[in-house]
Amino acid sequence: MHEAGFLRDDGSVGLKVFARAVGQHAGRTYTHTYVRRWLNGMVPRDSATRQAITGALGERLGRQVGLDEVGFSAAEKVPGDLGLAYPDDMSNGIATVTRLWQADLDSTSVVLSAPANVAAWNEASLSWLVASREDMLGHKGKRKVGPGDIAGLRSTTEMFDQLDGQHGGGHARRALIEFLRTDLAALLQGSCTDEVGRELFKAAAQATLLGAWMSYDAGLHGLAQRYFIQALRLAEATGDRLLGASILDAMSHQATFLGNYREAANLARAARMGTETAGSPSASAHYYAMEARALARLGDAAACDRAMSAAVREFERRNPHDDPADWFDYFNEAELAAELGHCNRDLGRAADATTYATQSLGPTESGYIRSDFFATMVLADAYLDQGEAEQACQVALDALHIGEQLKSARCHAYVGEFRERLARVGRSPVVANFIEQATNTRLWLPEDARRAPTRGGSRQS
Repeated sequence: MHEAGFLRDDGSVGLKVFARAVGQHAGRTYTHTYVRRWLNGMVPRDSATRQAITGALGERLGRQVGLDEVGFSAAEKVPGDLGLAYPDDMSNGIATVTRLWQADLDSTSVVLSAPANVAAWNEASLSWLVASREDMLGHKGKRKVGPGDIAGLRSTTEMFDQLDGQHGGGHARRALIEFLRTDLAALLQGSCTDEVGRELFKAAAQATLLGAWMSYDAGLHGLAQRYFIQALRLAEATGDRLLGASILDAMSHQATFLGNYREAANLARAARMGTETAGSPSASAHYYAMEARALARLGDAAACDRAMSAAVREFERRNPHDDPADWFDYFNEAELAAELGHCNRDLGRAADATTYATQSLGPTESGYIRSDFFATMVLADAYLDQGEAEQACQVALDALHIGEQLKSARCHAYVGEFRERLARVGRSPVVANFIEQATNTRLWLPEDARRAPTRGGSRQS
């Protein structure tokens, strides 16, 4: 109300003026008494009054005002499909992602407990692939947005990205969403040129993508899928196809983790098809690697081998200094080896899996503790599949110690799968000794071991 001019600098409120403005939007009469009640925390029961209040504020501000901004979001039932649809226009996309952030912060069960929706993956990938829209990214809100705002958004996103890699998605996820809901939402409603708007939306897409990754890592799969979809729409608005494809690549990763292997392979193929002329071998290599991960889980060895070969071929063509896809600059030899290790383990080629997993855990640290944890668990699985229980148990213990600082549902899934493999080995002094030591680690505790059907990988592995 202060920003809209209804609340004066001396703290007084133009109650009657605001009452008349709301009445004009609602088609009825309100008095200053109503306004005083609203300011004291009373939420109008009828949606028409709530919409009239945000309409009156929005008219003065020159932008859309959400119910959550004035504290009325709890009065509105959150639809079960919030965020699943690929927005037709960007104004609707901003409203959707803003409402999704708020529903997340409100711990709304309909989004926090939702499972992933297979049809939503297919719709989003097709909509992105055939997109021909031209979004106007310049706005005329009261707050002027400049390069400094975008630099602040990017540096804050990078900080949360580092926390995610070091401590897992469950560590600071809510703090990131709070930042997106307050700071980023305000920027998206601000005033800027088309050029600045393009950079703003690119940074917004990357920040929302990180929110999706962290939600996925925390085991909030339906919510993560919705963030991925909204990030993809933000990316489309910028015209940056490589950024959009990197989001499809991440969606493929989640689909494989959840056991939707055919959808995962198709998402990776869509990413590749949509960037055939982008000239980024690093990106293409990663798309092929994601496709291979899905095909390995399907047990299609021949198709997986072709995808792995293509990933290696594209990777060997890359020149990191010329590659425009800066969000793939982490994809180095160790990351590629980790992907190949996952694929060979899932195809039952334990010896090859051991070779690649060992390469991925070379002398150079990845900088991402969770990625190191995943690669170490793949190595443990591979040793166990070769009948080398003692070596497998020692490697698994190393992984469990690495994972002590990680709050990650995916880490629990990797441990759960190793636990199942170990159960097939049967009781032995080696296994008994391992379990005795593992019991002292957080990730091994049975009540924390969240089972999942599959796993996945990228920078997030």
